[in-house]
Amino acid sequence: MSIRIGNAPCSWGVEFAGDPRNPSWTRVLDECKAAGYKGIELGPIGFMPEDPQELGEALAERELELIGGVVFRPFHDPEKWEEVLDGATRTCAALKAHGAEHLVLIDSISPRRAPTAGRPDEAEQMSADEWKGYVERIRRIARIGSEDYGLTVAIHPHAAGFMDFEPEVERLLSEVHEDLLKICLDTGHARYAGFDPLAFMQRHMDRISYMHFKDIDPQVKTDVIAKRTDFYKACGQGIFCTLGKGETDFPAVHKYLNDVSFTGWCTVEQDCDPEIRDTALADARANREYLESIGFA
Repeated sequence: MSIRIGNAPCSWGVEFAGDPRNPSWTRVLDECKAAGYKGIELGPIGFMPEDPQELGEALAERELELIGGVVFRPFHDPEKWEEVLDGATRTCAALKAHGAEHLVLIDSISPRRAPTAGRPDEAEQMSADEWKGYVERIRRIARIGSEDYGLTVAIHPHAAGFMDFEPEVERLLSEVHEDLLKICLDTGHARYAGFDPLAFMQRHMDRISYMHFKDIDPQVKTDVIAKRTDFYKACGQGIFCTLGKGETDFPAVHKYLNDVSFTGWCTVEQDCDPEIRDTALADARANREYLESIGFA
């Protein structure tokens, strides 16, 4: 299998299933197909139907494959464990029902970390006890996904959560066995956090199971970091621009993935403001066309 390019509902502004500003799930599928993609992520559990027959028929009708799904929940908060567990088990069940492979774990945004997104030297760190419980919660969900549902589970560093900056990612990887937890590397979030995604790939490619392709506008990034702008407001300001117009060196990423014979899905994610999504289809098409222009299928 060669590298295949998919997309995700967050490119249409879908971050939370219950947000009344969300487009319909059928519109997202229709526009994903119209933009030329053959695969899509699940989005937040509850956004797309959890009835396997209903979603399966909709995917088949549009010749779309379900790639995987994200558990974007507060792993950092022990009081929210039931919320994390519910989101994870429902996502796992949905992915298994449709033959998807990738379960992606993201520690959701924390008020303790949001003000220092993009500022690794200022970011608050967990206490030793907090970190121990945090890692164990990630490990437990990874074990459920891999052992109970047969999925490939990966951690996804994300701005404004407690799994964001390079040292904490390295620490987690050293404490959870690679057979249990892989990496979903997001090129945009790596840049937001201040580290080079290509250099990270060169060190950890044997552990990267899945990629998210995202570009970041360096001028907007500088502004939002300086002003400590909320993550979602930063999205509304266009911090994640169309691919090829930001600071991610996608030709170099493409060359390296080919050099190491990486196969499988790489998913475009252009997080945007759900109230300003009129360009979602055009952006999705432009992102696919750009990737094709530099050699991605």
